[in-house]
Amino acid sequence: MATNTNANVGTTGSETFALGGDLVVNRLGYGTMRLIPDGAWGAPTDRVGATAVLRRAVELGVNFIDTADAYGPQEVERLIGEALSPYADEVVIATKGGLARTGPSKSEPLGRPAYLRQEVEMSLRYLKVERIDLWQLHRIDPKVPVEESLGEIAKLQAEGKIRHVGLSEVGVEEIERARKVVPIVSVQNKYNLSERKHEAVLQFCEREGIGFIPWYPVAAGKLTAPGGKLDGVAKTAGVSVSQLMLAWLLRRSPVMLPIPGTSSLKHLEENVGAASVRLSEADWGEVEAAV
Repeated sequence: MATNTNANVGTTGSETFALGGDLVVNRLGYGTMRLIPDGAWGAPTDRVGATAVLRRAVELGVNFIDTADAYGPQEVERLIGEALSPYADEVVIATKGGLARTGPSKSEPLGRPAYLRQEVEMSLRYLKVERIDLWQLHRIDPKVPVEESLGEIAKLQAEGKIRHVGLSEVGVEEIERARKVVPIVSVQNKYNLSERKHEAVLQFCEREGIGFIPWYPVAAGKLTAPGGKLDGVAKTAGVSVSQLMLAWLLRRSPVMLPIPGTSSLKHLEENVGAASVRLSEADWGEVEAAV
């Protein structure tokens, strides 16, 4: 029989992971892109509500918050700095750079060293920090050798402006190439219950002790529709389908760090409750069979 224990009381059921071996976070984090309009363009339509969601996430025990300078652009970084600074000691802010936002739902990789340095400096200003806990290359620029892009990031790390470095949307070969320039502690790729094209990357991260941050962690479509197989398992367990999929990710790998996003306090609390979902092996078998 499936059970749901303390589904809405915070991340106490979530295990931790040490990024880079020394930056400990609760494995269920929070992604911030949904705090702004669709297309990641413009300021939050409800700034008060967005601020409340960020502060509530921290209250619930979420201490890993992921953002990017391309969200807005710069709007979410600015919001985080205003809402959460000065930060609690355990709160880790991860941001990304190297993706130029050119309009609603429009962006392009931009990995020129000078541009990346400017982005880091602006992120420091907007987030109101002296050092970025985790800076991630949002996309590798095909026009710029990754050695040049990350070479500048390595310099910024040596200057004390970046603590750890991660990558986003990469394959194993790209990770290995990047690691020759700077230590890589995390990889952020699209991954969820029904979209697992990055299994090889996940396995690599497990072997190397690299955090795997699945963006778009909650699948959509027929799989999650009311009346479907997942819906049935979720109802039996007394949880939502979203909680079920997030709990599956946490169960899937000890290096998995889901960052579900929302602009709703209700959905935030529901998502955080996924850390406490416990199902039997038979029930997890039904989840896999549904996919």
